[in-house]
Amino acid sequence: MDSQLNIIAGYKEGKSYVKDLYVTLPFRVVSVGQRKSDGKLYQMIMSSSPGILDGDHYHLDVSLEAGASLQLQSQSYQRLFNMKDKAVQELNVHMQENTSFAYVPHPVVPHEDSNFKSKAQIHIGKNSQIIIGEIITCGRKHYGEVFKLKRFQNLMEIYYDNKLVIKDNVLIQPDLIPISSIGNLEQYTHQGTLIFFSTKDNVNKTELIETIIKASEKHHEEMEIGVSAMENNGFVLRALGHGGEMMYNFFLHVQETLWSLE
Repeated sequence: MDSQLNIIAGYKEGKSYVKDLYVTLPFRVVSVGQRKSDGKLYQMIMSSSPGILDGDHYHLDVSLEAGASLQLQSQSYQRLFNMKDKAVQELNVHMQENTSFAYVPHPVVPHEDSNFKSKAQIHIGKNSQIIIGEIITCGRKHYGEVFKLKRFQNLMEIYYDNKLVIKDNVLIQPDLIPISSIGNLEQYTHQGTLIFFSTKDNVNKTELIETIIKASEKHHEEMEIGVSAMENNGFVLRALGHGGEMMYNFFLHVQETLWSLE
């Protein structure tokens, strides 16, 4: 099934709002965070489908007009069902100047023989920031499906001033790369990636990284993290752990820390 989600976030009189929204099945978008008084826009992506099925092709297009701030949220864990062929998701984000965009969805659960590729291309404007994350689990562990997927790939590209500034490629293919070998996930069953990039001048990335590392210390028995600072205002956070919920809640904490930056 080819499915579309198009959302444009506008900005007027100090507040962000939904300027345009178009969805096809199985998508639905609802407003959340109505009680927040920060003037930012909070939207939740919902789906009438139990998960992503063989042959599905999702197209997500997000645009932020100058001044707008949009935080997308997910409804629940994203299941990737058994597939004979594959499924694809494409996310395209276009951000004008003075914008903020955040999307940290629930973990992905790949079922046995699933084959999924996610591609994201983001164009960020001046004096703007983006927070985007992803968590991949081992699958339905209680059903004995520990990394029995065929293939999972998430390719992320972020552009600024028409130049590629970040490219991140996560590939899990157990028949090609032994997932539990040294240098891969080893004994862990969950992997998370969170990318923060800002074109603002007043971002202290060193201080932010120290804050995140300190916040992770209380989870050191269940999760390990590493943060790679970029040459400019940004960093990539990697996490390895044994549980999706704990890692997801930690990512949400990081998101809120970064989201509040002015």
